[in-house]
Amino acid sequence: MTSPTATGARAPLPGLDVYYEDHGTGDPLVLLHGGAQTLDLSFGALLPALTPHRRVIPVELQGHGRTPDPADREITLARMADDVAGVLDHLGLARADVLGFSWGGLVALETAVRHPDRVDRLVLAAVHTRRDGYHPEIHDPSTYATSTRMPTEAEFGAMVAEYERYGLSTFEQVVTKLDPIVTAEQNWTPAQLGGVAAPTLVMIGDHDFVRVEHAVAVQEAIPDAALAVLPRTKHSEVVGRVGIVAPILEDFLAR
Repeated sequence: MTSPTATGARAPLPGLDVYYEDHGTGDPLVLLHGGAQTLDLSFGALLPALTPHRRVIPVELQGHGRTPDPADREITLARMADDVAGVLDHLGLARADVLGFSWGGLVALETAVRHPDRVDRLVLAAVHTRRDGYHPEIHDPSTYATSTRMPTEAEFGAMVAEYERYGLSTFEQVVTKLDPIVTAEQNWTPAQLGGVAAPTLVMIGDHDFVRVEHAVAVQEAIPDAALAVLPRTKHSEVVGRVGIVAPILEDFLAR
C-alpha cells in the first residue's frame, strides 16, 4: 500500500467523522494519541522518525483535536476500537500495526481484543489495564498534584490550548468522560489479555505513574510480548524520547 505524504482527511463513520492523517509509504502503522491530547502533542516529535520507513496513520479519537464529541455518542473503549477499525475500512486496509500511547494504548489494546484480525503488531506505550496499575500516589488527592510522575503545569496547559485551538469540545468535558474508564477496577480480564494474538511491545517509563511492575505483569499476561523500560522517563515523555524509542520501534516492527 502507498499513500500521499502528510494528507489530513476525515473518515465518515456512523455518528462521527474521524480526523486522521496519512504520511509516507510502506507497511501501515496506526498511531493513537494520549487522553486529552492531539496527534501533534503526542507524536509531533516521533512522527518524522517513523515516516521514512512506513505509512503512518495518526488518528484523532472522539473528543480529541479535530474529531468532535457528539452529545449523543458515548465514549467507550469498544466504540473507539470500532472507530479504529472503521478508519482502516475507509482506507481499504485489512490490517495494520497499531501503536497507542496512554489512553490511545487502552484503545489499541481494545482493538487487538475486539478486532484481532485487524492488528498485525501492537505497541502499548505507558498503558495500564487495572486501577491498581497506577502508583498509589496518583489516587491520593494529597499527593496527586505534587507527584513528579504527573504532567507538568505547562504540559496540562498545552492540552487545554489545543482544545481552545479547535473548539470542538473542552478539556474538562473530555477528561470527565475518560476518567471512569481510566480508573476502572479492571478493563480486561487475564483471559482477554491471554487471548491477544498480536506480537506486542509494552513500553513504560521508569518514572511513569503506571507502575513498572504492572507493565511487567501485562507483558507476562500477553502470550507473545516484549518489554522496554525507558530510563529517566515519566509518563508524558514515553513517546517523546525519540532517540531511544525510534530504534526500539523499528526493531520490533520489522518484518
